[in-house]
Amino acid sequence: MLDIKIIRNNPDLVKDNIKKRNLDLSVEKFLEIDAEKLDLIIKVDELRAVKNKVSKEIPTLSAEERPAKIAEMKELWDNLTALEERQREVEETWKSMYYQFPNLLDSTTAIWNTDEDNIIENSFLEPTKFDFTPKEHWEIGEAKGWIDTEKGSEVSGARFWYLKWDLVLLQFAVINFVLSKLIAKGFNPILPPVMVKEKAMFGTGFLTDQTDGLYRVNPDDDDLHLVGTSEVPVTSYHAGETLELDTPKMYVAYSPCFRKEAGSAWKDTRWILRGHQFDKVEMVVFCKPEESQKMHNFMVSVEEEVWQSFAIPYNKMNVCSGDLGNPAMKKYDIEAWMPGQWKYREVTSCSNVWEFQSRRLDIKYKDQNGDRQYVHTLNGTVTALGRCLIAIIENYQTKDWDVKIPEVLKPFMWGKEFI
Repeated sequence: MLDIKIIRNNPDLVKDNIKKRNLDLSVEKFLEIDAEKLDLIIKVDELRAVKNKVSKEIPTLSAEERPAKIAEMKELWDNLTALEERQREVEETWKSMYYQFPNLLDSTTAIWNTDEDNIIENSFLEPTKFDFTPKEHWEIGEAKGWIDTEKGSEVSGARFWYLKWDLVLLQFAVINFVLSKLIAKGFNPILPPVMVKEKAMFGTGFLTDQTDGLYRVNPDDDDLHLVGTSEVPVTSYHAGETLELDTPKMYVAYSPCFRKEAGSAWKDTRWILRGHQFDKVEMVVFCKPEESQKMHNFMVSVEEEVWQSFAIPYNKMNVCSGDLGNPAMKKYDIEAWMPGQWKYREVTSCSNVWEFQSRRLDIKYKDQNGDRQYVHTLNGTVTALGRCLIAIIENYQTKDWDVKIPEVLKPFMWGKEFI
């Protein structure tokens, strides 16, 4: 969450930030509530002090003096009760408004309105060319028996599927390749739980909107949510801790993820592009504030290196202010070329969140003076597995409906060169 001092002391900066993010939030209304909140704290504390004082006086009074003091005490109690009730109301309003405020933007973030305004910073390779009309991944997947959305729908509903046979081997080849590359770069592998308590979702910047697309598990009985990204449990792993950060803490996580993807076009129900359940390999980093920009660039370079290893064309996108989620102050996406669809599609993302999450989760480190400061957190999807499979199938397809295995994945495919 945003430091409250920034909103109080520099409201114009916050207003400008909200405008650039294309959000509808009123700084003026919040500051009115904030002023009342601070005023009520003083008034309630003063009345409590008087109440305590009078409470101690009453037993020392004579029988004649006591009734007047008891009446005074009752009036004081009624006033205090009314103020405390108002304080609770104001506190709830204050929280609901405060938690909506987004992170400040980095000075290098592109300032535009929607994902259509994201800026291409660099590209890798030209779009793949074929001497035949390339097919979409689902056509090849269905023909090969790799993708079964019909059975997935029967068993679990729309936007679920079964992956089978060689496509499963290919997915695990991607996972093993990516893990080996990131571990070699100093990332520590971790397998997190995929159900978390509400405090973990809130702490990482979710649950500020009722349209959050999250699955809740037994909402009347359990305080659990299915994660939409392993960023949530991995970042929450260090909640409430003071970390030793001589070097950044770097994790690479693999997990299934869950989101209530809506999808308006009927045709995408045959794809594995957008579903309710998907798998990802995710990076999460904790570092000192002065290191976070360097770490962000490093994490993006790792994503680029992975996708360059696949030899798949892509664009690196500077995500614009209107397309950023509230926690991120800067974000890069990689959009890979999907020749069957004749367009680029997002396959990775990488965000610098600064202290937005660590403030909520109370994750700190000791600076050189021994003072506890909030860490900076970063997260990046190296591969969203479904989309990675799509990119490989569509870019490496042959006219005979086979798929050539990218060179770097062959050691993980038991010698198979085609599937």
